[in-house]
Amino acid sequence: MVRTRYAPDRGLQARMGLTMFLLGLVFVAFVIALVFILAAFKQGTGVIIFFAVLLGGGLTFGSLFWSDKIALRASGAQEVTPEEAPKLHGIVDRLCALADMPKPRVAIAQTDMPNAFATGRSSQKAVLVVTMGLMRRLDDNELEGVIAHEMSHVAHKDVVVMTIASFLGIVAGLLVRFAFYGELFGGGGGRGGNNNNNNGGALPILLIVMLVSVVVYAISFLLIRLLSRYRELAADRAGALLTGQPSHLASALQKVSGAMSAIPTKDLREAQALNAFYFAPAFKANTTTLSSVFSTHPSLERRLQQLSEISEQLGR
Repeated sequence: MVRTRYAPDRGLQARMGLTMFLLGLVFVAFVIALVFILAAFKQGTGVIIFFAVLLGGGLTFGSLFWSDKIALRASGAQEVTPEEAPKLHGIVDRLCALADMPKPRVAIAQTDMPNAFATGRSSQKAVLVVTMGLMRRLDDNELEGVIAHEMSHVAHKDVVVMTIASFLGIVAGLLVRFAFYGELFGGGGGRGGNNNNNNGGALPILLIVMLVSVVVYAISFLLIRLLSRYRELAADRAGALLTGQPSHLASALQKVSGAMSAIPTKDLREAQALNAFYFAPAFKANTTTLSSVFSTHPSLERRLQQLSEISEQLGR
């Protein structure tokens, strides 16, 4: 990891480690359960697992090594030079000097939705994307707070961690699909049975596999969402401590969250594919308990509370 002046967060590191460990246990339990279930009906499960891991690894490798290109294309952002966006580059230059980290590429997305994100597998490959809507609504200090938040994701290698965590779910999903279509088109009944028996035996195994997959997906989904929310809190904390102005970041959060309610629902839906990357989620505020559990970001109230606590600590 590139050494920077971003304050280390031991809590983040501990939760990352614990979540990865729990995801690993879930994945191993799923593979073992699937092997035993399929072995009772059909041989050759090792081939299914091999191809699922191979394909899952390829998808994970691609999303990790080309995350910057994928995100730029999905957001419609274009890289800009210091001459094209002097104010934005000036803020990034100051933060890079404060954090003692390489400067990411800088891009602007021509959308009115106020948001920003940073992605890339390393500091050398990172790209920072800021929307026109964000630049129009925030003053320089607030914009600096948002960019400091985003650059902390790069410094802490959050993209790498989240991609690795997602790998387990990808492989589990592929195993379910391979098992489903293998049984659907290959018979999949009991050993030595005729075609009629095969068709009858396929139903129980499909039900069992799908039941196990639902449990695996549910646990993996909740663990990854939990990690993502804490990742955002850690980025808020690191960015606020780097600039020494948590109130500016809090002001930016309030402006961005308030502006989301004025963005057309159609535009928000189109942007939701990048929600995990965004500074603030692209949807209208929803404070229900269920939505907070499924969200990639903590609630606005929780983020503001943490920033208020940091302000008090810095004021002592």
